[in-house]
Amino acid sequence: MLLFLSKFLPLFIYPLGLACVFLGLALILRRRRGWQTTALVCAFLLIWLGGNRFVMMALVQSLERQYLAPAQLPDNSVVVVLGGGTRSAAYPRPIGEINEAGDRLIYAAWLYKEGKAAHLLLSGGNAPWSGSKQPPEAEVMASLLELMGVPRTALWLEGGSVNTQGNALETRALLEREGVHAIILVTSAMHMPRSVRLFQHQGLTVIPAPTDFMVTDEDWAYYTQPSLPIQLMNLLPNADDLVVTSRAIKEHMGALFYTVRGWR
Repeated sequence: MLLFLSKFLPLFIYPLGLACVFLGLALILRRRRGWQTTALVCAFLLIWLGGNRFVMMALVQSLERQYLAPAQLPDNSVVVVLGGGTRSAAYPRPIGEINEAGDRLIYAAWLYKEGKAAHLLLSGGNAPWSGSKQPPEAEVMASLLELMGVPRTALWLEGGSVNTQGNALETRALLEREGVHAIILVTSAMHMPRSVRLFQHQGLTVIPAPTDFMVTDEDWAYYTQPSLPIQLMNLLPNADDLVVTSRAIKEHMGALFYTVRGWR
């Protein structure tokens, strides 16, 4: 239940969910025009700021720039790849697919072919409330990596975890059996800060190898140039930016939740 609530309740704190709360209040307060106007203004600001490109980029960079991959990674390491980058082979998909975070698998396959990984440890299961009868995400990841040319013998699978804390706990247990205490960690750049802390909390030596960067230096230079058309577009809320802003808020909230739980 705690796991479910940790996924469900934040929906009302993200910009879209909180805006809906204020819109609901506006309906309830229709006889009190002053309070109703305040609620409507709050809903508007949440949608506008949440979908604002500058707000999105600032929040994203506050996470993505905490850890950058070192110039040189050690060879023949164990590379831990966190789930969240795939979709199951549920009908009508013919095979498992990658999603927006699928760069994790592409980067992991590249690291293997570059000789940086003796083994890829794939960590990810199925959420208990999903009702999915598909195999754990680690299995989907493995099948896709095999399509990319990574042999099955190089893959270690951990399919019991349902969140990042579970990734760290289950991975630590598997690595202990293999006598491994240092890893290269692959996940999305926004997800890396709390991931590193959770894996370090398990006593592992972690080398961050982030991928799936949402804001590059070129992006920042383009969207901050003094161009009237670009700046007018930046002022308008964008649904894609609203999604990314929510993801960034999720990461900050996740870090806070884990701190309160004593997991970092």
